[in-house]
Amino acid sequence: MAAHTQVHVDVTREQVLAYRVVAQHLDRSARAAHEVAVLDIGIQEAMGSSASLIFDARLSAGSAPSVGPAAVLALGWTLRGAPHLHRRSDLNGLAGALWPLSEADARFRLGETGRTVTKSGISALDAFTLAVAAVRSVVTQPMGKGAVSTAVTRKLPAPMGRECRGCKTTHVSDPTLRLASLPAGVEFEPGGSPPVLVPRSDAVYPQRPDRPALQRLILAYLRLLGPATSAEVAGYLEGRRVDVAEVWPDGLAEVRVDGRTAWLPEEQLPALTTAPAPDLVRLLGPFDPFLQARDRDVLVPDSALHKALWPVLGRPGVLLVDGEVAGTWRPKLGGGKLTLTVEPFAPLPPSVWRQVADEGARVGATRGATDVHVVKVE
Repeated sequence: MAAHTQVHVDVTREQVLAYRVVAQHLDRSARAAHEVAVLDIGIQEAMGSSASLIFDARLSAGSAPSVGPAAVLALGWTLRGAPHLHRRSDLNGLAGALWPLSEADARFRLGETGRTVTKSGISALDAFTLAVAAVRSVVTQPMGKGAVSTAVTRKLPAPMGRECRGCKTTHVSDPTLRLASLPAGVEFEPGGSPPVLVPRSDAVYPQRPDRPALQRLILAYLRLLGPATSAEVAGYLEGRRVDVAEVWPDGLAEVRVDGRTAWLPEEQLPALTTAPAPDLVRLLGPFDPFLQARDRDVLVPDSALHKALWPVLGRPGVLLVDGEVAGTWRPKLGGGKLTLTVEPFAPLPPSVWRQVADEGARVGATRGATDVHVVKVE
């Protein structure tokens, strides 16, 4: 692990949450959508309107910017192979940052395909490189995901194919296709189902890990979701902790959060120790970056609530009150009417419910609803 600054600071989890609220612009201090700080680590697009909710929670006015091949923001399979929104100008660096750091790292990221190719005598790094080259050669114009998968499979060694019960055929695994798309210079058009993949005209194609770019990504995570450990950063990247630890950046301060040791960029210490206590109510989407921190015990100390907040399928939205996760919410849209069922973990005062209603109206605007109704479950 890289050298770090011998600075030791003790803080509480309440201070950490207050710091993250400001660092992530949840105080609605962002001036424009493309300046929203969480774009530094990517905004996961899931369940339809995730990105628009994330922007709305951070902007006092305005709406999410346009996304697509000619826009400032682009959508692609990036972190953990999931669809994320990024500034277009960040994609080339990100492609190098997410390139596997070692043979073991490539095998880990490719999952079942990594194990299969290794048994067949093909290195996982070679398999990853072959997948990138195949996707790059296939996607030369807008193409549907199914057509891309079929064409890419024909270009790859047989051990890289996976039997698909749904398709009743053999094709490249979905994780492999997703992981190869960013370094292959591919994004996809928003709103399409299945997605339409598009080549990026400004793509630069990495051939190996870009360690300085990865260090910048690590620093962004620590700045926005820190203080954090290398294991937590590796979890966000879905990489191996030992590999992430080897590129751990310099200039970090050791911070003890209620006795637990973590790391933060040293220049962020004043912001951490002086962050004002949050005074706000937000209805966060299921994949809001605030909820993507890997230290869930810091976000929500009561582990009995974790299964309800982060189920494998069907995540709810989260009610945030003064920096604390205070409950869940679920939407139901039909006929222009949006019903938000809000279930707090403890009784809330009328003043908070009034703010919930205001936030609900904003959620309705992002969903195109003309009528919003909040249902309280207490």
